[in-house]
Amino acid sequence: MKNRLVSMKVYSLALIAFSLFYTELALADRLKDMASIEGIRSNQLVGYGLVVGLDGTGDKTDFTSQTFSNLLDKFGITIPTGEDIGSKNIAAVAVHAELPAFTKPGQRIDVTVSSLGDSKSLRGGSLLMTPLKGADGRIYAMSQGSLVVGGFGAEGSDGSSITVNIPSVGRIPNGATVERGIDSPFNRGDTLTFNLHHPDFTTAMNVTEQINDLLGPGTAYAQDSASIQVKAPRDASQRVAYMSMLENLSVDPGEAPAKVIINSRTGTIVVGKNVKVLPAAITHGNLTVSINEDLDVSQPGAFGDGETVVVPRTDIEIEQEQGRMFEFGPATTLSEIVQAVNQVGAAPGDIMAVLEALKQAGALKADLIVI
Repeated sequence: MKNRLVSMKVYSLALIAFSLFYTELALADRLKDMASIEGIRSNQLVGYGLVVGLDGTGDKTDFTSQTFSNLLDKFGITIPTGEDIGSKNIAAVAVHAELPAFTKPGQRIDVTVSSLGDSKSLRGGSLLMTPLKGADGRIYAMSQGSLVVGGFGAEGSDGSSITVNIPSVGRIPNGATVERGIDSPFNRGDTLTFNLHHPDFTTAMNVTEQINDLLGPGTAYAQDSASIQVKAPRDASQRVAYMSMLENLSVDPGEAPAKVIINSRTGTIVVGKNVKVLPAAITHGNLTVSINEDLDVSQPGAFGDGETVVVPRTDIEIEQEQGRMFEFGPATTLSEIVQAVNQVGAAPGDIMAVLEALKQAGALKADLIVI
């Protein structure tokens, strides 16, 4: 009992120190926005079911008919073998959802329902009871309910049609009830591990130093550029308060590597903060070739024996802009690089070629990434 009181006193003092620390570092990023706790994750669930009550927009695939027959058989209704059900008010669907961490049996989660056959729309349909399974094949939730479909479509008698959004996919808010929970490693062991969303050695060291300055040397240590292991109390209630304190800890992240991102499809160019350019000379100009073809009529004299013929006439014009040479750099800040690029006066497509040439010449001190 005495040890527990001492432990609670230590954590109370740590909370007071944290409040003072947090005030000074209000402009930094919170640890909860930079990292996640190892083992604390959501899990994907998937199931196969039937949507009924459609207004003639269902599908007539073989597996839909077989599924419907199996459903009726469970209710004591037997359909003769080989008989076509012929209903277009049902559709076979795939149901998927995510089971968040710490979700307990009895809680409800959202589900997404997608048509598997040739159903034109799931609008107005209801999903019948469908088990949702995890990767291990066990049932973790049961889903059922009326669909909310954002898309719709309409057809005319002449075959014309119009579709808005995607009517073959819908959602059921709180459409599944959790039947089985997933064990979490949160309360196991004497340590917890933070995994950075963007691995960086500088950020990992900053996180480690901030935690050790707050809770004492040796409390945390960086395993690599992505993981920081932290000692934690075993008592569940103390561990929750402990993690609440740590996840709100403000940390200065390390600066990102120098990168230039080019989207060749849209012409978008993004230049990072730490990009530098060495001195270089650049000339830019466009070469335009215009070809115009006209048809002339060649007609013989009034008393000649010749024939009137059509003669093509082609005019070719070549225009080349007077490209001037600009001194590019040295540029050590983002504003200087933007100013230098604007001085060249090139279009986005030409700037891509200029940046690539600078990289090949060794003047661009950054990673050039084309997506």
